Amino acid sequence: MDTRLSGKVAVVLGAGNPDSGCSNGGAAAIRYAQEGAAVLCVDRDLDAARRTASAIADQQGIAVAAAGDVTSKADLVQIKSTVLERFGRVDILHNNVGVELVNELEDITEDAWDFVHDVNLKSVMLSCQQFIPLMVEQGSGVVTNISSTASIRPGTMPYLSYCTSKAGLNHMTRVLARRYAGSGVRVNVILPGMIRTAHAIRLYEDPVRANAERDARCPTGAQGTPEDIAAAAAFLASADARYITGIELRVDGGLSI
Repeated sequence: MDTRLSGKVAVVLGAGNPDSGCSNGGAAAIRYAQEGAAVLCVDRDLDAARRTASAIADQQGIAVAAAGDVTSKADLVQIKSTVLERFGRVDILHNNVGVELVNELEDITEDAWDFVHDVNLKSVMLSCQQFIPLMVEQGSGVVTNISSTASIRPGTMPYLSYCTSKAGLNHMTRVLARRYAGSGVRVNVILPGMIRTAHAIRLYEDPVRANAERDARCPTGAQGTPEDIAAAAAFLASADARYITGIELRVDGGLSI
C-alpha cells in the first residue's frame, strides 16, 4: 500500500458498494485506504458499507462500517462518536451522498424538492458542522464534496432540483473554504461528469443502449470510472494539494468544455 495518507483517518459518507461493481463513494473509501488512511465507511445501507469495508480489509487496509442517515443530525453525531472512539481523530471528510429525481418544473412537488435538497445540500452542512470543528481544533483537515457537472452545465434530463442543489453545494464549498483557510482546513468539490456506475445506469430502461449513448456523449469516447473520482479525491486529501482550497475540480473527460 502507498503511504501518502499514512496516519490519516477518513470518514466517507455514502461509502456503500452494490452487490457487484463499485460506487463513487466505495471507490474513494478504498483508494483512501490504499494510500494508508484508516476509513470509516458510512452508508444508510449497513450491508453496502460492510462490502466496502470488507474490500478494504481484503487489501490489508483498516476500515470500519457504520450505518447512518446523513440528513439526520442525530445520526451524524453518532457517526462522529464512532470515529472518535475507534480512531481518535478525523483528517478527511468525504461527502458523497446524493440523489436525483426526474421532474419537470411543472411536476415538482414541495416534498420532492425538499427531499433532494436535504440529501444533496443540507446533509453536507450537517456533516461539516460536526467534523470541521474537530479539524480546526487539531489544526488540519480536508473536506471533499462530490457535486456534478450538472451544477454548472444543465444536461438533457429534467433534473432541476438536482442541478440547483449541486450548484448550492459548489458555493457552500467556496464559502467554507474561505472561512476555514486560516485554520488549516481545506474544502474542495469534485464535479464528476459521465461516470459508469450501477446507480447511474439504473435511471435508464435499456442499460446497454444507455451506456453506449453515454460513452458517445463524452469527448474522450468513454465514460469515466469511480476510480477516476477516487484518484482525484485522494490527491485533494494529500499534502500534494496542500495549497489548494475552494476549487471545483471537474473530472469529466472534457464533457463540460
